[in-house]
Amino acid sequence: MDKLKTQVHDVDICVVGGGIGGMFTAIAAARNGAKVALMHDRPVLGGNASSEIRMWISGAGTRVRDLQETGIMEELLLDNMYSNPKRNYSIWDSLLYEKIRFEPNIDLMLNCSCCKAEMDGDHIVSVTGFQLTTYTWHTVRAKIFADCSGDSILVPLTGADFRVGRESKAEFGEEFGLDKADSHTMGMSLLIQARETDHPVKYTPPKWAYTYKTDEEMYNKPHNIRAINTNFYWIELGGMGDSIADTEDVRDELLKIAFGAWDHIKNWGDHGAENWELEWVGFLPGKRESRRYVGDYTLTQNDVENCPVFEDTIAYGGWQIDNHLPMGFYTEGELGSHLQKRRLSEPYGIPYRCIYSKNIDNLMFAGRNISATHIGISTSRVMGTVGVLGQAAGTAAAIAAKNNMLPREVGQKKIREIQAQLMEDDCFLPKFKREISELSRNAKLSCEYGDCSALHNGIDRRIWGCDNGYYGKTNKAITYTFDKLTHVREFRLVVDSDLNREYTDGNPDGLNTSSVLFFPASYDNTSFGFPKCMLKSFRIEAADQNGNWKTVYETHENHQRLIREPLDIDATAVRLIPLSTYQSELKGEDYGSSTAHIFAFEVR
Repeated sequence: MDKLKTQVHDVDICVVGGGIGGMFTAIAAARNGAKVALMHDRPVLGGNASSEIRMWISGAGTRVRDLQETGIMEELLLDNMYSNPKRNYSIWDSLLYEKIRFEPNIDLMLNCSCCKAEMDGDHIVSVTGFQLTTYTWHTVRAKIFADCSGDSILVPLTGADFRVGRESKAEFGEEFGLDKADSHTMGMSLLIQARETDHPVKYTPPKWAYTYKTDEEMYNKPHNIRAINTNFYWIELGGMGDSIADTEDVRDELLKIAFGAWDHIKNWGDHGAENWELEWVGFLPGKRESRRYVGDYTLTQNDVENCPVFEDTIAYGGWQIDNHLPMGFYTEGELGSHLQKRRLSEPYGIPYRCIYSKNIDNLMFAGRNISATHIGISTSRVMGTVGVLGQAAGTAAAIAAKNNMLPREVGQKKIREIQAQLMEDDCFLPKFKREISELSRNAKLSCEYGDCSALHNGIDRRIWGCDNGYYGKTNKAITYTFDKLTHVREFRLVVDSDLNREYTDGNPDGLNTSSVLFFPASYDNTSFGFPKCMLKSFRIEAADQNGNWKTVYETHENHQRLIREPLDIDATAVRLIPLSTYQSELKGEDYGSSTAHIFAFEVR
């Protein structure tokens, strides 16, 4: 009889879990020069954002003005908005796949469940997973391991310190803490998708579904199918038991509730749903909380509300305190009584000490499993925040591997390098400024229109009432002039992609959200919005020793906020000429058309 195959991978960084946090950890590490293996137990990437669960990516920018996450997150969302205007989940899955599968330095293992770890004391030597599709054991040996699995699979495999449940007030002094700690968590939700047709559609529920005949039985369950951003998040259970061990049983119960809820909408009372049909029901619940690692620091309610400046800030959050109470669907009370919410007004920093293990020396993590209290995780768990945490973890891991350092040591000795690289890669760190390149600082900066000095302020977004950008007319150059013939390696450009686009109070139509689950007939043939202010066409020119200008880079299809391109030229001057935005062909001479809004332009 043939034996099962075994394949060994020797890499710098091993990432376990391919949700948003794991994906961004892997991408950031790979782009910073590390050899990466990503082990994921599902056939598609994205975790809660994938087609298997279909939760759209929310983050700080959904709740606090101008705080849309940037870096890899913005790159991905803009790719989706540009290439997938209908918000098709198959295309979305393919974009997630593309980001990993075709990123140099990443070895991807899908359908591979991590189930063993080899330890040397408090040091992970390797992890092993079984790939169901190929019946292959994959063993990954690495310098650093990042657990982005959500459920923290490396906890039981390594003996890493962790916590589960709700803390007492006495432990961290949190207002929302309990008088007595318990093991309850936020539950998991099972989402549904529906679409309005042009004709009546009959619905017959399965015999095993629950029946809710009256609106009184749904009194705290908002089920207006025409409401913006409907996702029936209240089809939620699992917080009262074991949010890992009980998952299969919870899924079964959620399915009964989900089909019963749709039966109520269709067959019990007039909900305006006569022409609506059920397109999809999830069979994999989306989790909010399970095991959380213990790091050198634990993020608390006090941190997210008071926003202290951490010297080792590597990410930020801004989603509200959003504590789903453990009973979920069965919580009694008025609308919203199963939630404990408080809006935040400022972005809070997350310290690097929250994303590596206190007792396993080469273990990091990014996602809903970082070192935080139950209340702290209620805001930092959302995928926008998880994404920037992943980019931070991957960046730090790559720098650690390059310098033969462990996670704690690299945080102590290289935190400024980590922060600088994150800001260079268009990640926002509250209260920190990006350093301008030496060549740009020493060159003469001028422009044919207005004042372009803001291009050197080191803040690449609107924030705290300051625009921090330059409004330049199209066909009016922004120029760096050097005092001698100078080698220019590359340029860096950051343009306006409307980081306020998903702010809920500012965007009531919700047409820019990353996904939609309920499609009224009015959405037919709708292409969901792409930022019209985005710079679409521009040209980079360089002057030789004789003052002759030559085009060295030009594009008419830019759809990204951060543009970095090599030049590898010798020049006495370099200039940027904005040509058009996405609004140019739709409207006349006004903002978004003749005006290019630019946050940074540098040469290196």
